[in-house]
Amino acid sequence: MILVVLISILFLGGVLAWLSEGLDSRFPRVVALAAVVIDLLVMMALVGADTEGAGWIVQLNAQWIPRFGISFHLAADGLSVLMMLLTAFLGIIAVGSAWDEITERTGFFYFNLLWTLAGVIGVFTALDLFLFFFFWEVMLIPMYFIIAIWGHENKNYAAMKFFIFTQVTGMLMLISILVLAYFHYAQFGLFSFDYFDLLKVNTSSAIEMWIMLGFFVSFSTKLPSFPFHSWLPDAHSQAPTAGSVLLAGVLLKTGAYGLIRFAVPLFPEASMQFAPIAMTLAVISILYCAKVAFAQTDIKRLIAYTSVSHMGFVMLGIYAWNEQALQGAVMTMLAHGLSAAALFMLAGGLQHRVHTRDMDHMGGFWAKVPRLSFVALFFSIAALGMPGLGNFVGEFLVLLGAFKASIGLTVAAAFGLIFASVYSLWVIQKVFHGAYRNSDFDDTHLYDLSRREMFYFSTMMIGLIWMGMYPQSFLDMSAATLTNLLNETGQLLFAQGSEL
Repeated sequence: MILVVLISILFLGGVLAWLSEGLDSRFPRVVALAAVVIDLLVMMALVGADTEGAGWIVQLNAQWIPRFGISFHLAADGLSVLMMLLTAFLGIIAVGSAWDEITERTGFFYFNLLWTLAGVIGVFTALDLFLFFFFWEVMLIPMYFIIAIWGHENKNYAAMKFFIFTQVTGMLMLISILVLAYFHYAQFGLFSFDYFDLLKVNTSSAIEMWIMLGFFVSFSTKLPSFPFHSWLPDAHSQAPTAGSVLLAGVLLKTGAYGLIRFAVPLFPEASMQFAPIAMTLAVISILYCAKVAFAQTDIKRLIAYTSVSHMGFVMLGIYAWNEQALQGAVMTMLAHGLSAAALFMLAGGLQHRVHTRDMDHMGGFWAKVPRLSFVALFFSIAALGMPGLGNFVGEFLVLLGAFKASIGLTVAAAFGLIFASVYSLWVIQKVFHGAYRNSDFDDTHLYDLSRREMFYFSTMMIGLIWMGMYPQSFLDMSAATLTNLLNETGQLLFAQGSEL
C-alpha cells in the first residue's frame, strides 16, 4: 500500500498546486515542495526493510482489467528504492531550481512537475507491463508541457522533437508488449501482462529478437544512446532549469532501468546475441558525443552531449551483464543524476543572471561569483570521474566488468574518461577564468549563489562524496536484485556469448 501512497501524494499534490494558484501565485511552489518532501520521508521507510522472496521489499497486486489479464501490480526491491530515492531527492532540487525562475502559470507548472515525478515513481515500481506503459506515458506528457510552455526561444521545436522521439519509440514498446502478451495467451490459454508470467513465455529466436528490439529502441532512446540521442541537446537547451534537472537526473534513468528490469531478463537469448552491438553503440555514444561536446558554444548543449557520453557507460555496463558491470551501471546512474542535475542548475542559473548561454560571451566569472565558480569546479571534476566521488566508482566498476566481456570495447570506452577531463576543464577555463567580458552581456544581475541555492548544491555535493567514499551502502541495496537478475538470465552463458 505504501507504493500507492507514494504515487498518490504526487498526483494529489499536483492538483492542489494547480488549484492553489488562485489564492496566491507563490502557493504552488510551497505545495509542490511539501509534497515531494513528504514523499521522500515516506520512502525512507523502505530503506533497510526486510525483503520478501526474490529480494522484493513490498508488493501490491490487485486486479484491474481481469478480462485481458491486466493487474495493478506494483513492487519495489533494492534497485527500485534507490531509483525512487533519487527521484524524490532531485524532485526537491527541481522545485528549488524553479523557485524564482518560474513566475507565470506557476500552478500548472508545478502540476506538470509533480505528475512527471509520479509517472517516474510508477515506472520504477510497475510490474504489470500495461501499467508500466501507462506510467511511461504519464511521465512524458507533462514534460512536453514543461518544455513547450516554459522553455526558451526554440521551445516549440524542442518539445515536439522530444515528444515525437519518445512517443514513436514508445509505440514500438507497446507493440512488443502486446505481442508478448499474445504469445502468453497462445501458450497458456489466457492473456497476461504480468512481469513474472511473461518471463515464462517461449518464443522463437527470430521473433524474440524483433520483440526485444522494440523494448531496446524505446529504452535506448530515453537513455539516450547513439543513434537515438539527437532529441536530448535540443530539449535540454530549451527547457527551463527544473525541466533539465528532471530530464538529466531522473527521466534518462528510466531508460536504463527498463533495460535492466525488462529488456534483458525477458529476452536473455536475444540480448546475448545483441550484446556486442549494444556495447558498440555504447562506446560510440561515449566517444562521439564527447567529441561533439567540444564543438558547442551553448553551455547547456555542451552539458547535454556530455550527459549522453556518460550514459554510454551505463549501457556498456548493462550489456556486459555481470555483477561488477551492473553495479557500476547503477552507481553511474545515481552519481550522474546528481552531477548532471547540478551542472544544468548552474547553467540555468548563469543564463538567468547574464541572459545568454553562449560561452564565447563569458569569461572571468571567478572573481565576480566565487561561490558559483567553486561549485561549478566541484561538479565538473565529479563529472570527469575524480577518485573519491561517486562518478569514479560507477565508471570504474563498469570498465572492470566490461573488460570481462570485451577487452577492445573497454579500452575504447576508457578514452572517454580522457575526453571528459579535457572538456570539463575547458569549460571551467573558458567561463570562469580569463578576461572578464562584461561588454558582451548585461552583468547587472550577475550575483553569487544565495544561501538557498548553496543548500541545494551542498546536499548534492555530500551525496557524491558519500557515494565515492562509502559506495558499499549503495551497492548493498541493489546487490540482491542484480544477483537475482543474473541468476534468472544465466550469467555465465551471457558472458560467454557477449565476448568479442
